[in-house]
Amino acid sequence: MAHVKRCDHPDPVTEPRHQIRALHTDSTITVYQAYAPEIGLAAARDGRFPAVWKRDRMTWIKPSFLWMMYRCGWGTKKGQEHVLAVEITREGFEWALRHACLSHYERGLHNDRDAWRRRLKRAPARVQWDPERDLHLQPLPHRSLQLGLAGEAARLYADEWIVSITDVTALARMIHTHVQGGELEVAQQLLPHERPYPMSDEVLTHLHR
Repeated sequence: MAHVKRCDHPDPVTEPRHQIRALHTDSTITVYQAYAPEIGLAAARDGRFPAVWKRDRMTWIKPSFLWMMYRCGWGTKKGQEHVLAVEITREGFEWALRHACLSHYERGLHNDRDAWRRRLKRAPARVQWDPERDLHLQPLPHRSLQLGLAGEAARLYADEWIVSITDVTALARMIHTHVQGGELEVAQQLLPHERPYPMSDEVLTHLHR
């Protein structure tokens, strides 16, 4: 995986409010997670999650590198010291989206709150759209996808979808150092090459208004 290419930063005025942007190939998409050493180091070493990683718990994956940096504080938060780039199959990622439910009730998207609750309870995946972040981790007008996997989806993710796992903690800290030093152009050049993910609007209609 190439993790040191430039990120194509969109125009915040014209960027669609809901759009998946990610590092991807014809067959894979890269998502990010951050873990404590006992999980992060083992996962990067073995290319799979260790036994201590619980398949019966919800796990959240994030296609946006900078949103992951916001969440883990550039790999400085306790329990999130190791940032992982997890390359998974596009087939698995898209299966999760098709079977996902929006994590909150949205009038006009769901028939009523009870119908939404029933769907959320059954769904093996759920979606949140949170503000995308810039290099200073400040919110941008458009949204970034967060995909929660539980039950069947979490098991498929851990056991079938993963192609590779890379520890990108050093990259995260290098970019952060450049940001702190005011070297934003250098930092930007080091960001993963995220671009719009080619998925039809039809697949996402049940996940945003």
